Amino acid sequence: MTANGWLQITVFLALIFLVTKPLGVFMARVFSREKTFMDPVLRPLERLLYRVTGVDEEHEMRWTEYAASMLLFSVVSMVLLYLIQRLQGFLPFNPQKMGAVSPAHVAFNTAASFTTNTNWQAYSGESTMSYFTQMAGLAYHNFVSAAVGLSLAIAFIRGIARRQMQTIGNFWADMVRSCLWVLLPVCVVGALVLVSQGVVQNLRPYDKATLVEPQQVQRVGADGKPAVGADGKPIMDTVTEQTIAQGPVASQEIIKEFGTNGGGFFNANSAHPFENPTPFTNLLEMFCIFAIGAGLTYTLGRMTGSPAHGWAVWGAMAVLFLAGVTTAYWAEAQGNPLLAGVNQHVTATQPGGNMEGKEVRFGIANSALFATITTDASCGAITGWHDSFTPLGGMVPLVNMMLSEVIFGGVGAGMYGMLIYVVLAVFIAGLMVGRTPEYLGKKIEAYDVKMAMLVVLVFPLVILAFAGISSVSSFGTSSIANPGPHGFSEVLYAFVSSAANNGSAFGGLTANTLWYDTATAVTMLAGRFLMIIPMLAIAGNLAGKKYVPPSLGTFPVTTPLFAVLLIGVILIVGALTFFPALSLGPILEHLLMGAGKTF
Repeated sequence: MTANGWLQITVFLALIFLVTKPLGVFMARVFSREKTFMDPVLRPLERLLYRVTGVDEEHEMRWTEYAASMLLFSVVSMVLLYLIQRLQGFLPFNPQKMGAVSPAHVAFNTAASFTTNTNWQAYSGESTMSYFTQMAGLAYHNFVSAAVGLSLAIAFIRGIARRQMQTIGNFWADMVRSCLWVLLPVCVVGALVLVSQGVVQNLRPYDKATLVEPQQVQRVGADGKPAVGADGKPIMDTVTEQTIAQGPVASQEIIKEFGTNGGGFFNANSAHPFENPTPFTNLLEMFCIFAIGAGLTYTLGRMTGSPAHGWAVWGAMAVLFLAGVTTAYWAEAQGNPLLAGVNQHVTATQPGGNMEGKEVRFGIANSALFATITTDASCGAITGWHDSFTPLGGMVPLVNMMLSEVIFGGVGAGMYGMLIYVVLAVFIAGLMVGRTPEYLGKKIEAYDVKMAMLVVLVFPLVILAFAGISSVSSFGTSSIANPGPHGFSEVLYAFVSSAANNGSAFGGLTANTLWYDTATAVTMLAGRFLMIIPMLAIAGNLAGKKYVPPSLGTFPVTTPLFAVLLIGVILIVGALTFFPALSLGPILEHLLMGAGKTF
């Protein structure tokens, strides 16, 4: 580890700290219907949208109506994306003449993935999706799935802030405002900035370049695996030209990060120079991933009248972030002890460490930082292959997702996930002092705790059930590229990433099969919607409660002690749930690596 590496990490966290209050204040004003500097331009457009769609923006919804509206919108959006993929051969903006996305389970998986803000990709984007599908299908979902998550977080915050009310807002108005005021302005400016740095943005057909020297590459079979002949030797093909893919990348790249979507235009994702060409774009993309999640902590404090509580939540997130990035950076800087005689020590002039699977432009520090950020949030964009990290380095992204991605988290999803843990932390604090727990003037009762525990239990249930089936069934194990604990980590990571709506992958797993496409799609849908319903139920219940003035027995939620308790609850719940699985995967692999065995 180097001083330069730590400086980059420190600068990044400082930028996130600086953006928290101004962005938080702005979002609080937007969703409280207060005036903003963008109203003269956006307010007429908003009214036009309501007039065309027949939405009454003044209509307030109970949590049940809010949930039904969200589910209806998501179902229609998912069906639309599925149809676009299956019909893309007949649709415009397809200069590569790409046919329908097939087989059908790939299209189903992708539709579920982008609808749930997961953006898990079982395909190679530049060889599968037309420009129309990328823009009207995937990029559209990048906006609206992020807007849905942001709307849900705001609805939860309203539930906390309101007193003796039965409603938590209007889903359609919240979603429109999320898109028009928060997501679109930043993405328009951000896309232009990315173009200025070299990110491509065009509708041209792919270019062909003749190689200076022909190359021999192993043929890939229809099953996606390297082809071998009857004699067991690899089947090689001679390649004389290279296809250079391009397209409307910048417009999708910025919302991919700012909306914490993560689905790359190219298979190499943010390691590709057409998506992420410079150190500045790398910093900008990491910044965008955390910006809204950080800002929502101040929005929470401002809308509930307790800014100090928002900062306490921010502090808990920051501590967990630093713990993760420190572990990942340390583990990757140590390198692989089995490479005897190789100097892997990291210095200011020597990269050192474990460089396998990493983009050399960014090195150890930025690779560890990006991997931590993208899995703290539900983003899933990558600049390095997590499958090639050391066992403990690869465990950090896995653990980040196992903690429900509440460390700043995805757009909206991180905040409402963190608020579930806040409810549990306040409940535990109430048990400690022997009185009914209170949270910002609301009594936390049995119904609230039951719904919170339902959210907490749904998450590991779908992960461990599908991972267990995949680990003992031939249709699951046949996709594993590495034996032993690393192979189990690959399977576990796939379902954790799906349930957490992250979308990143270890990469060693051949997931484009009927079983994995179907199972991960079901996991994504469960991880999104089965957790949203009880969360909205809590919001609706809190909104109807009376305000209870704090007393001497009220546990304060604005202090460092509360932040420590919150961190403890998150870690204990995560450890009790997933430590046995981690012991069979990355922890066991680390111990075996120390004993001289690798996978």
